[in-house]
Amino acid sequence: MSEKLKEIISKQSKSEQESINHSEDIVQLVGFIIGDEEYAVPILAIQEIIKPFPWTRVPQVPKYVVGVFNMRGAVIPLIDLRLKFGLSPKKHNEDTRFIVMRHGDDIAGFVIDRLTMAIRIKKSRIGPAPETANGDDTLIDGVGKQEDRIITILKVNKLLERDF
Repeated sequence: MSEKLKEIISKQSKSEQESINHSEDIVQLVGFIIGDEEYAVPILAIQEIIKPFPWTRVPQVPKYVVGVFNMRGAVIPLIDLRLKFGLSPKKHNEDTRFIVMRHGDDIAGFVIDRLTMAIRIKKSRIGPAPETANGDDTLIDGVGKQEDRIITILKVNKLLERDF
């Protein structure tokens, strides 16, 4: 192999490695609003985002579990994040969405007030959960800082934990 060809291949592999390292520094999230706050979860945890449709109420579950719905043959619990976060209930409107999340074998649908956007944020711009919310039991994974706003990043595995 000629020296020129080796040099070109070497430059290409360095460039590819730099782009891989650069992409590892970026976290991709989906943002949504609950009440007056913006939250986000990793984009890979989201199975679907759908407009609200009828669900079936289930007795003897916490108030934030509004019921279950059928998605392609699977019965999925539906959790209202407003109620789970201690906010007052809100009537669904044209912005309301169901966001279906999965972590391993756990899956649930969550009622959100409004979808915001897909968010790409550098890992260096994500801080730890506030000291008041530290610990294994907290829903907060970290706090993302962007120029004009702060986004609370939630732990999908904690959102999906069954306590009912």
